[in-house]
Amino acid sequence: MKKVSLLLALIATVFFVSCEGPAGPPGFDGLDGLDGLDGVNILGQVIDIEGTFDFNNDYTLFYEFPNSVEVFESDVVLVYILWGQTEDNNGDPVDIWRLLPQTRLLNQGILLYNYDYTFFDVNIFLEADFDLETLLPGDTDNQVFRIAIVPAEFAQSRLDRTNVEQVMNLLKVEEKDIPRYKLN
Repeated sequence: MKKVSLLLALIATVFFVSCEGPAGPPGFDGLDGLDGLDGVNILGQVIDIEGTFDFNNDYTLFYEFPNSVEVFESDVVLVYILWGQTEDNNGDPVDIWRLLPQTRLLNQGILLYNYDYTFFDVNIFLEADFDLETLLPGDTDNQVFRIAIVPAEFAQSRLDRTNVEQVMNLLKVEEKDIPRYKLN
């Protein structure tokens, strides 16, 4: 009899524990979190190159992307020229970058810095309506260019391509992390 009573008590306990009662009072809503950015996989890169335009290279700077730089056919490659420098309020130098193509009106005529690209390389070249051999060293020697590789999904956004700082911020690239290559 003791065993039967114990068995009935055990069955009753399991029965009552497994049943749900009426719903309790609702709890308080939590605070809303901050909205995050949409999850776009942006793997853009930025590279600086420096070179001199002359007769021997046909006034062209050719840069082939190394294996460490992945560029897809759908990516957009933007090239900026270091146009000059200014100073900030602390007297520190600040680079002035301009998106190519850029036109200069010279005494000899019109000079154009331009470029084209594939997903293998970038070709930066000079075009003019005069003999390029008459250019002064300031227009040809030790020219610095910033190459930004922008993924296609990112390039389709409302990006101001002329603003190199905005491009770098959205690609999450800092000035100190940009490698510079000197071309021969």
